[in-house]
Amino acid sequence: MDDHAADPDKPSLRERLRPLRGHLWALVVLLASLASVLALWQLAYDRELRAADARFVSNTQEATELLKQRIINYELVAGGGAALFASVDRPTPTQWYGFADGMGIGSRFPGMVGLGFAGYVSGNRLQDLQNEWRETGWGVLRVRPEGERDHYGPILYLEPRSAENVQAIGFDMYSEPARKAAMEAALESGKASLSGPVHLIQDGATSRTGLLLYLPVYRDGARPESVAERQSAMLGWVYVPLRVDEFVREALGENPMRFRITDVTHGRSLLYVSVSDEVQQPPAFHHSEEVSHYGRRWLLEFESPPLEQAVPRLQNLQATLALGLFASLLMYAIAWMLAQTESRAHRIALGLTENYRRSEERFRTAMEYSAIGKVLLDSHGCIVQANPAFARIVGRPPETLVGERFHGLFEDAGDAAHEFGTGGDRRDSVRRETRRLHRDGGEPRQAQLTYAPVPGSVGQDVVGLVQAEDVTERLQAEARVHALNRTLEHRVAMRTRELSQANQELEAFAYSVSHDLRAPLRAIDGFSKVLAERYAATLDEAGQGYLERVRKAANRMGELIDALLKMSRVTRSALRHERVDLGRMAAELVDDLRAGDPDHPVEVEIHGDLVAEGDASLLRNLLENLLGNAWKFTRGTADPRIEFGRNAVEFFIRDNGAGFDQEYVDKLFRPFQRLHDQSEFAGHGIGLASVKRIVERHGGSIRAEGRPGQGATFYFTLPGEVREQG
Repeated sequence: MDDHAADPDKPSLRERLRPLRGHLWALVVLLASLASVLALWQLAYDRELRAADARFVSNTQEATELLKQRIINYELVAGGGAALFASVDRPTPTQWYGFADGMGIGSRFPGMVGLGFAGYVSGNRLQDLQNEWRETGWGVLRVRPEGERDHYGPILYLEPRSAENVQAIGFDMYSEPARKAAMEAALESGKASLSGPVHLIQDGATSRTGLLLYLPVYRDGARPESVAERQSAMLGWVYVPLRVDEFVREALGENPMRFRITDVTHGRSLLYVSVSDEVQQPPAFHHSEEVSHYGRRWLLEFESPPLEQAVPRLQNLQATLALGLFASLLMYAIAWMLAQTESRAHRIALGLTENYRRSEERFRTAMEYSAIGKVLLDSHGCIVQANPAFARIVGRPPETLVGERFHGLFEDAGDAAHEFGTGGDRRDSVRRETRRLHRDGGEPRQAQLTYAPVPGSVGQDVVGLVQAEDVTERLQAEARVHALNRTLEHRVAMRTRELSQANQELEAFAYSVSHDLRAPLRAIDGFSKVLAERYAATLDEAGQGYLERVRKAANRMGELIDALLKMSRVTRSALRHERVDLGRMAAELVDDLRAGDPDHPVEVEIHGDLVAEGDASLLRNLLENLLGNAWKFTRGTADPRIEFGRNAVEFFIRDNGAGFDQEYVDKLFRPFQRLHDQSEFAGHGIGLASVKRIVERHGGSIRAEGRPGQGATFYFTLPGEVREQG
């Protein structure tokens, strides 16, 4: 069964295609005319490209020949210098100057830096050459770089006599690999040899690329047959230094072609590039030429100007093509517009109808299935439509809400018609508020309302949309959070008050220890002293011993009270952060220890860069305890030594004294905990506890490592530490 039989109202395929027949004929005419125009244009385009490419290749070959001819001219100049040596055993600098000046190098050959001669000198003949140079009145010949070598190739003559060329005299070209390779090639072959890219001495710190052309010079002007004979008859090289950029400009002039020259003899070395590395239009043609001369192979890579410059006649072809295309498109457009008018009107009508239907369907679906309550209101503030989500918030069926005043559902009734602005900017008319809602059969709820103006259909009284969200639980949760915050603040205040009271009690205890406990101790010590002085004769030896032990115990108790007060002050004093040089502070403490105990020679090493941030008085207390401990526990040790320094993250104080068992390291930092007997090493057991509190007050940590009889090391960190900037 075909589509027409299944649906009589639906048009057949032929009827649906009938409006398209005009479009199809217009398309056929367009394709035929376009094909003809493009075929003719392509033939003319290819012909112009081939002709331009041939002209470009011819120009590149001409440029290559010019470069080769110019380098041959340089060889002829060097050959003239070699001929001078054939006529004179060794020309004087004056004769060399006369020859070079007669050649007119500066005006005739701008690319040449000069014309020079480098001698071939064995290591044992260098001193003779320098003496000969001095005795003939030619000046002092300083060969550089210095050092002993088997052979030298110093520059002896170089004209014209510019300041740069004069400074080059004496440079040993045979000591530099690139120059030496070309010089040896010329020596062994007896022919001119060209170097690879080098940096000329005359160019100083610039990055210009240079080349050197060497021509060997033998005794008597003849070239020996064998390599060994050439080496024995070798006098030196006439050489031509040249700058590549000036050499190219001299040979080619202002050539518009873009090209580069690369030395490919051994690898690839760029000699010259005619343009900068800036982004340019791509060239129309490429061509490469490889040339070999004087022992080197050069690759010349040419690029033509962009297509519109390389083939200017293409612009005329493009204008002709554009005219043909325009005529084809114009005929097609006329036919197409006639056929398009009717079908377009039909499509527009169908599209508008379908768009309206889908838009209406989308809106109703969004209203129906939205999890947020939505209500459409008319100009009187009455409900036109309410979705199920809003009905659940109110607690009533949706159909019972239609026609009811919207603000009548809330405790603070108002006029919804005035909630929507009439201005041009709809975003300025959007407003949000939270209101208390009457809910049938339940407790009141809090609803967050968002008012937005929306247009209705033609003839429909709809002015706005209200979105409602039940935020009762959220507001209740916020209230609970606020209550918890108030409770927490009350608890914090109570804990702060308790802590303050505890601190006051500690201060009272410290005051009691400082004053109340000292009075009985002073009485015990005083009466014991009176007994010892007045009744010593009536006491036997045992009684006097007991009395002495009572006095020592009283003094010991006094010292313990002082230590407790000192540790209490460490925890109560306010911190004052400043930059502290711990190395200088440690040196002062060591000087005090040496002065107080001169019979105990200790080698002390204090590293540099021991700077930290902290309270200076507390840090001095820290170092005083740690250095004092190290000083005390090295007593009786052969070659006692103390070291104060730092590693990547920690300061450390290390000694080679009595040490301790690592098993009991936790007892070190507890008050009154001692790992050594009082008779062996005196102390109160308070020092390391104070050290730990000082480090922790600065936000750091402390640890200890030790072995009995092998010393101990204390590591501590001060997070605020700083380093000197190098």
